[in-house]
Amino acid sequence: MQKQALHGLLPAIPATLAFMLLAGWPGPTPAADLSVSAAGATRSDDRAPCAGDAGLRLPSGFCASIFADNLGHVRHMVAAPDGVLYVNTWSGRYYAKSPPPAGGFLIALEDTAGRGRANVIRRFGATPATGGHGGTGIALYGGYLYAEEGDRIVRYRMSAGSIVPTGRPETVVSGLPLTGDHPMHPFVIDASGWLYMDSGSPSNSCQRENRMLASPGVDPCPQLATRAGIWRYSAKKLHQRFSPAGRYATGIRNGEGLAFDSTGHNLYSTQHGRDQLSQNWPKLYTPEQGAYLPAEELMHVVRGGDYGWPYCYYDEAQRKLMLAPEYGGNGHEAGLCARKQAPIAAFPGHWAPNDLSFYHGNRFPSRYHDGAFLAFHGSWNRAPFPQQGYDVVFQPLANGKAAGNCEIFAAGFTGGDKDPGDAAHRPSGLAVGPDGSLYVSDDVHGRIYKIVYQGSPDSDGPSNITQCPGVTAVGSTAGAANAMPPEGIHPHAGAAASLPVPQGATRATVELGDQVFHGQVASGTCAGCHGAEGKGTPLGPDLTASHLMWSDGSLSGIEKIIRHGVPNPKQYRSPMPPMGGAQLSSEQVSAVAAYVWGLRHSH
Repeated sequence: MQKQALHGLLPAIPATLAFMLLAGWPGPTPAADLSVSAAGATRSDDRAPCAGDAGLRLPSGFCASIFADNLGHVRHMVAAPDGVLYVNTWSGRYYAKSPPPAGGFLIALEDTAGRGRANVIRRFGATPATGGHGGTGIALYGGYLYAEEGDRIVRYRMSAGSIVPTGRPETVVSGLPLTGDHPMHPFVIDASGWLYMDSGSPSNSCQRENRMLASPGVDPCPQLATRAGIWRYSAKKLHQRFSPAGRYATGIRNGEGLAFDSTGHNLYSTQHGRDQLSQNWPKLYTPEQGAYLPAEELMHVVRGGDYGWPYCYYDEAQRKLMLAPEYGGNGHEAGLCARKQAPIAAFPGHWAPNDLSFYHGNRFPSRYHDGAFLAFHGSWNRAPFPQQGYDVVFQPLANGKAAGNCEIFAAGFTGGDKDPGDAAHRPSGLAVGPDGSLYVSDDVHGRIYKIVYQGSPDSDGPSNITQCPGVTAVGSTAGAANAMPPEGIHPHAGAAASLPVPQGATRATVELGDQVFHGQVASGTCAGCHGAEGKGTPLGPDLTASHLMWSDGSLSGIEKIIRHGVPNPKQYRSPMPPMGGAQLSSEQVSAVAAYVWGLRHSH
């Protein structure tokens, strides 16, 4: 069928039905025609043979190619029945360190050569020049492309004979909340035309002071009226306004990954669990517990369902929802949470599930059919322990429930250390193509990977399955200062030896600050937000920059900020608690200040 004819049919195909159509669609490019050195061959290790290997670690028989690169901060994606891939990209304050590419934030990508790489890339929609910031959510339904753009969801009518729409967007829902910690609005559309949208919480746990030490929760939590839940609207109607009346389910802190099972109607959502149990409540939770609690979740979302936030969090070690400390919990009591709806599957804490996709294709081995793939963006707040996540995970399912432990399906995105400041790439979105391939997007440098299976789909599948680590597996820190070399043992150890020393401090003070900063001493958490090199992440500023927003840059000024925190940041989504939430002595605070001073004066 010619591409023009395909796009002529597209307006009659709802997004969910098109997704179901993928199972029988032969696809424009057989897997053996991709950029592969020996089609169908496998090696003895866990890497499929690929020409221009994308660098991912995959089960045997799978191959990853780089479908496109340097697109901006790519978030979610959707594949059309003819193989065109549509993606949404985002900018704004979450990505303040990097300006967006010129042109529209929406992108259509097509591989007309059948080589596993997009050779047609066309941008459209709102642009930086028109005041646009892009977004996360994107979907196809009824001949329209739907996309999140700023505080609204819009739709574009698809045009026969063109991969990009030519008309102006129409507003479907407006007035979406953009404040606080989770301003994104991913969404999906079911087979009947209902649009389900996440409205993430504006805070960590609905405290009186967000993310501050021992700050109690507000009860009842007023944020639940417009945040922390799933809202439902008609994809067929225009000019709807966001309001509390549209709430479909509640108690979902940040449900970025939304997907339907093979019926096209049963809705599932991921949940980013809350942060900073040990930093905000050190008398109740150890740093180890703060690293693995709470679990990330996969939930079956039903109308009127209450999934617990902010009153509850899920403890996979105890396999139940627990009462949050902001509401009187102590880590051992379920309380009112026994009446909330528990997840169908749970994953290690703080891995950050940014997207969800059920596999309805027919090119992967049968063990993957109707299971769930999850894109884990990676943790920032498992410090002082090593960060985890940054992988694509497969969760086997049966009858709507977990059917075994999750598996690490694709790894190696970071290119080295798992650190939010240093990661080369971080999984952010997923889409299944009509040829049965799996696309994975990255929102650091805008890369899209295409993963195919080179063996027979009738095979038993790979033998080298990597199970997810145990929920309480946090890794290790170096322990006391006298148990390590003076420079520490973290990946950037030794850098402090070349830093300048502020007046009144000593080289030993700067080196102690280095160890606290990187979590080697006193369970310091600084690197989680500011990056291992102190050059910033989307959660915390660059400490090597010439200007500091809250300090004059003097040693005493830096120490004051560390000691008292930043409860109301001007350019970042989340506040900094005093001492980053760690329990530091005066000596350790002074040492971190000296280290940060040294970072600033070495550039």
